[in-house]
Amino acid sequence: MARRLPPGPMPFPVIGTLWQMRFDFSYETLITLAKSHGNVFTLWLGQLPIIILNGFEAVKEGLTAHPEDMSGRPTSPFFEKLGKRKGIIFASGNVWKQHRRIGAMGLKFLSQGKSGLEHQIQEETLHLIEVFDSSKGQPMEPSFHIILAVSNVICALLFGYRFSKDDETFRQLIKSTEFILQIGGSIWQTVYDTFPWIMNHLPGRHQRAFACYDFSISFAMKEIRSHEKSGMLDDPQNFIDFYLAQMTKSKDDPTSTLDENNLAYSIFDFFIAGSETTSTTLHWALLYMVAYPDIQG
Repeated sequence: MARRLPPGPMPFPVIGTLWQMRFDFSYETLITLAKSHGNVFTLWLGQLPIIILNGFEAVKEGLTAHPEDMSGRPTSPFFEKLGKRKGIIFASGNVWKQHRRIGAMGLKFLSQGKSGLEHQIQEETLHLIEVFDSSKGQPMEPSFHIILAVSNVICALLFGYRFSKDDETFRQLIKSTEFILQIGGSIWQTVYDTFPWIMNHLPGRHQRAFACYDFSISFAMKEIRSHEKSGMLDDPQNFIDFYLAQMTKSKDDPTSTLDENNLAYSIFDFFIAGSETTSTTLHWALLYMVAYPDIQG
């Protein structure tokens, strides 16, 4: 198998190429390795090979010239432990295809109408502007308020309502999402992927990440139970109701993978995919406006 893979650093037994990477999976390390091994090269996390595509041309060629080779979902012991191969992000095969489709369908359906996604974004924007106005021109740290606004847009989409900034459960959900994203790609994930049978029995930040994920899935399951009791499946106004309606329609389809567990993992996938990325983009936008005040008007 290794002979058919692109070239790369020579792997060591057990740890693969982690030593050459200095146990650092940052983009700076990958760019440095690309200079030595080319824009398409192989790394090894223990016995797990990972193909790295560096740069626009390499990614474009991979997606257009070899789409079948690029269509699979990445797996690793750490992400399998987290996502259980359910939902969208950590799923593969038929589960991934069906939930990618229903996710896109749900977003399109819920974006329509006066109370659609645009209205929810505008509402959270007004709340965020009020926070900025309340500072009265004094320095402030906007990070929490930005992630709160972004997360509340996701909540309105998924659950049909927003949370107060003082809601402790909501705050814990935000902190859990942030912590899981910090651990992903860190040394803790790298070591876990290399020695999962050992790390499962050792304390550390990886165990906290698993606990955060369990909390988030439990939170999602409570929301699902609540919507099952009082949801409007005939006229869904949020993603949970939309999914439950689709699940009812497909109950006699033996190929359907729609169920409550996959719904719970899909709900948290929206937070994983949307909260950090969007809030980081907004942070950069604010930074540019501070650096170039002439464009603020």
